Amino acid sequence: MSAIQKIIIIAAPSGAGKTSVVRHLLKVMPDQLAFSISCATRSPRNNEKDGVDYYFISVDEFKDRINRSEFVEWEMVYAGKYYGTLKSEMNRIWDTGRSPLLDVDVKGGLNIQSLYPKESLSLFIEPPSLEELDRRLQARGTETEESRKSRLSKAAYEMTFKHKFDHIIINDKLDRACAVAERLVREFLSLTH
Repeated sequence: MSAIQKIIIIAAPSGAGKTSVVRHLLKVMPDQLAFSISCATRSPRNNEKDGVDYYFISVDEFKDRINRSEFVEWEMVYAGKYYGTLKSEMNRIWDTGRSPLLDVDVKGGLNIQSLYPKESLSLFIEPPSLEELDRRLQARGTETEESRKSRLSKAAYEMTFKHKFDHIIINDKLDRACAVAERLVREFLSLTH
């Protein structure tokens, strides 16, 4: 295990493509990175599995874990919907000699970056435009009209924080965005502090 335990943070507005970038990094760097599974109080989507995509827990259990200081960071991302990164999850990955790869919302990414300024690399995945983001959210077919509008409004707000991240990657072409992210992560992991 390296002297410094490193963290890779991938953050983006919902629908910008961060999960696709994360999947690419995990596929091409399995010996260096491991997916940090977040806790969520929402219900699983179609193909999501508990303990693989998220740890799906109740709001009460989430609040108990907050009170026991078990989270590195947590956020109520939407009304009544909590997400968070467990300290135990970070340690689980570091114990394997790999770096946690976090797929988090923008605020969560900034929180972790502030806690681990030297140990983390933060990448902001930006959609080419809000119009394109709206098209992607519609294509997903998982959003109601109201939730889609809420996500777009939140995305516009989150994009005002993009310059607080180490790098901004515009996801206009997924292959290019993945290649840029891979190059930046490989460079960061090869650095010794």
